[in-house]
Amino acid sequence: MRNGIYLVLGLFCLGLNAQTMADVVRLGTEESQGTARYQAMGGAFGALGGDLSSLNVNPAGSAVFNYGQFSITGSNYNRDNEQLYGNTFNNASLNSTELNQVGGVFVFEGKGSNWKKLALAINYDLVDNFDNYYEFRGATTSGLDNYFLNYADGIPFNSILRGENEYVEIGYLRTGEDFGYAAQQAYLGYYGGLIDPADPENEDGTSYISTANYDQVNQRYRQTTNGYNSKFTVNMAGQYQENLYLGASLNFHSIFYERLSLLDEDGYADDSQITFATFDNLLQTEGNGFSFSLGAIAKLNENIRIGGSYQSPTWYYLTDNASQRINSSSADENIGFLDFDEINYYPDYTIKTPGKVSGSAAIIFAKEGLLSFDYGYQDFSNARLRPENDIEFSNTNQAISSELQAVNTYRIGGEYRIERLSLRGGYRIEESPYVDKTILDDLTGYSAGIGYDFGGSKLDAAFVRTEQDTNFRLYDAGLGNSAASTFINTNVTLTYTLKF
Repeated sequence: MRNGIYLVLGLFCLGLNAQTMADVVRLGTEESQGTARYQAMGGAFGALGGDLSSLNVNPAGSAVFNYGQFSITGSNYNRDNEQLYGNTFNNASLNSTELNQVGGVFVFEGKGSNWKKLALAINYDLVDNFDNYYEFRGATTSGLDNYFLNYADGIPFNSILRGENEYVEIGYLRTGEDFGYAAQQAYLGYYGGLIDPADPENEDGTSYISTANYDQVNQRYRQTTNGYNSKFTVNMAGQYQENLYLGASLNFHSIFYERLSLLDEDGYADDSQITFATFDNLLQTEGNGFSFSLGAIAKLNENIRIGGSYQSPTWYYLTDNASQRINSSSADENIGFLDFDEINYYPDYTIKTPGKVSGSAAIIFAKEGLLSFDYGYQDFSNARLRPENDIEFSNTNQAISSELQAVNTYRIGGEYRIERLSLRGGYRIEESPYVDKTILDDLTGYSAGIGYDFGGSKLDAAFVRTEQDTNFRLYDAGLGNSAASTFINTNVTLTYTLKF
């Protein structure tokens, strides 16, 4: 009964903000998902079309089809995360399988008209698969107490004190609702036993001290993420006369993201007041988004095609909820009642990710094969969190303007055909959206694939490997500890296509 009461009270804990610049980057960047042919050629399809996932680059691509098609794609994802924390090397991995593309296109001939054909397409793509796992351990000179001291600095002691006969979990939710996120974290640190007021007799005091004594502590950090950013596309395109293809798409996104982080800490000095501490956080994000895109492909001659497209900003409408729990050898005896049942529900908010322009060129070698190149430009400093009159969002938007930058993306792909057999390869470079590339470095990836055309159907397979270095931060604020990390993602994809 006790937990049920406080879960309801948690519905009204609205005076908090959990959104950060990292959320903008996560939603603004897209993995190279799609059909096996698209992935095998590095996603360089802006001037090619003729593949359902090419609509992600250029919506004119559906007009290149000469007949109707239906395709379905599944991928196996292997995440391999190498991390150096302190002087300890760590490795964690996760394997998952998803249905990541389903779609079809219908082609109608335009008899007696300059519009030679019209194509209508619908397609589902998994833009991002958020399933991942990180685990590392090591020694550090900055313990968990620093996280709570950072937030507690300037918070009056009386604002984090429980009322008479007030349960610890009620006080946690009330503090967040009445005084905000920083006070709520100070409350956790105090009743979790990691910090004390510098002067316990002065309830108006705003200074705090650590209860921990150490030269260095041992930490073990684990983070599990899961979820998806999926996109449902409705597309229309047409071929005008012999050499021009025009198209437009409406894109509808669905978002689910869950992040569970667990931190264990020990190894304090013998005279330390505390001997161990744990701090766990659970964040969930749900919502939807909308964008549109316009594009064109032109055949300059039988061998050369060029393409251009505009992808509008994506407007995401999102809701977050978060919960926390803490424990230590000096924690309040009732701290165990504060767990993931006490949920902070945040106000709805909007993230506008930046628009993108792309230019493409392709060389077609008759029936023998092709080479294709795509260039994309996306300025992340234009991304915004809204409502902008929220002081926390305003501060984050200022940071976005100064700490994020324009991203250039380069993709190259090729295909060589031997009768019904196709051999493919691709390479891509995507620059970091961060001005400081030690936060997140450029992404590089290569791919290979094979396909066989049976006549009425096709079967394609692809292998994709991407690599990216980053300083993986344990927390977005309050504790600067990070692990030097390399994220290696390997995808194996299979697509079946039925022609009609």
